Amino acid sequence: MPHTAPQRPPFPRLDDATEQLQTRILRQVGQTISDYGLIEAGDKVMVCLSGGKDSYGLLDFLLVLQRRAPIRFDLVAVNLDQKQPGFPAHILPEYLTSVGIPFHIEERDTYSIVKRLIPEGQTTCSLCSRLRRGHLYRVATELGATKIALGHHRDDILETLLLNLLFTGKLKTMPPKLRSKDGRHLVIRPLAAVREADLARYAEQRAFPIIPCDLCGSQEDLKRKQAKAFLREWEHRVPGCTDSMFAALSNVAPSLMLDRQLFDFSSLHLEKAQEGDEDAWLDQDGARV
Repeated sequence: MPHTAPQRPPFPRLDDATEQLQTRILRQVGQTISDYGLIEAGDKVMVCLSGGKDSYGLLDFLLVLQRRAPIRFDLVAVNLDQKQPGFPAHILPEYLTSVGIPFHIEERDTYSIVKRLIPEGQTTCSLCSRLRRGHLYRVATELGATKIALGHHRDDILETLLLNLLFTGKLKTMPPKLRSKDGRHLVIRPLAAVREADLARYAEQRAFPIIPCDLCGSQEDLKRKQAKAFLREWEHRVPGCTDSMFAALSNVAPSLMLDRQLFDFSSLHLEKAQEGDEDAWLDQDGARV
């Protein structure tokens, strides 16, 4: 059962720079929630808290929105203590108690499982992630959560798009809202439109008690590091190109792709042209001469 938090304290007064940044990010988060129907009246949202900048920011913004939103929804913070050596187990309970939110710490020794199954020197992130997801789904059921909120941001989404494009032959990424394969859980990503740099700056200004993500000794997957560096380089060379990439994810033209499951190319035939329409194709987006 989650720890019952004391009465929630008032939000701390922010300096002008932090308040402006918070307002801008809240606008992006609120728009994403509205556009994709992430949170509805009566929801119980389980906020997955790792101790990193992204999940701290996610919880902070949802706490603000909970007080301001015209609908009522509940929040419960959940951390999976994977028994990594050196993990400071006191930090999250102390922080969550201080902000006045119910929370649950799930203790599962996935660290030993990963170390036993993954050869030394190879990345452990993939297996660790799968084990973590399974436990979080179970905890969500036990707590009666209707939504599971993760802290993935815009950069995560673009990096995943690039990784799938280059290494799996699939044009996909992490959507703002996803139903689990068994249909029993809805995963939401309210930070989907927020830049990582803004989250890092916000975490610094708010002085969140960050817990390092490399306690297990594993480094971030090399391919993801390369994707991050690629996107950073291109944004430097062509400012705004990552904005265009992100916008493209919401502006898909199935008939101009190659996926026969999205568009019925086999039934595409000539239509009798009307007089004056001979050059209409020139007006279409993306036409080349």
